[in-house]
Amino acid sequence: MRLFLLTALTMLAFAANSILNRMALEDGTTGPAAFAAIRLASGALCLWLLVAARGGGWRPRLDPAGAGSLALYVLGFSFAYVSLPAGVGALILFGGVQITMFAGALILREAVPVRRWAGAGLAMCGLAWLLWPAGTTAPDPLGAALMAAAALGWGIYSLLGRGATDPLRATAGNFVLATPLGLILFALLPDTVTAQGAVLAILSGAVTSGCGYALWYAVLPALGASRAAVAQLCVPVIAALGGLALLGEGMSLRFILASALVLGGVALAALSGVKKVQKPGKAA
Repeated sequence: MRLFLLTALTMLAFAANSILNRMALEDGTTGPAAFAAIRLASGALCLWLLVAARGGGWRPRLDPAGAGSLALYVLGFSFAYVSLPAGVGALILFGGVQITMFAGALILREAVPVRRWAGAGLAMCGLAWLLWPAGTTAPDPLGAALMAAAALGWGIYSLLGRGATDPLRATAGNFVLATPLGLILFALLPDTVTAQGAVLAILSGAVTSGCGYALWYAVLPALGASRAAVAQLCVPVIAALGGLALLGEGMSLRFILASALVLGGVALAALSGVKKVQKPGKAA
């Protein structure tokens, strides 16, 4: 029960990032560059304090590749939500991350089961249907492209972080190193931020990103890779329901059906990694 509650809390934190970002940008008084810079800075501070409080040294591990991919995710994410609803953005992000990681497995020449091929294909069909231009139900092309870039960044970040021996320290270092990139973009594309927008960005950076990622790394060993992947299936659904309840965003039939294809494909791919338990007495 404890593991279930911690996992559910983590999934709520992940979905809350979409909702907080969309809430801050909805009225146009807070800009995406300012939101992203504050999110990165507050996340860096929160994670740095967690590393220091844990003991064993306060210095985070710096990784330029990890920081660059994290910055691509955060910046693409923030700018995409200028035009995308919360649920649609989360679905594009989630599906794109899985496809990126699937492609990474192929590049690294990992063995890919047939079921994972089928799952990836199904997810790609769902995303293609969602993004296909067809009247007012199709997402904004620029917003979708930016979220796809964010998915690429987070997918690469996840691939790079799979071998991390100290994920919390590595994540803290990536946030610390990515923060100047966010500040540089803000200097190049200055926009405004309200007090409410700043609070939402701090919540997104320090709580739902910083603490959320720390909590995720704490429950990952108990969940295992396949259950962790399946658990994340609920994130776009929670984000869509949050957008519906808190932001008054609609939910089209196209989004619902495309979600079923994407999430079903990801579930199929994730479950392909579950090994059957052998009965006693049978040879391995």
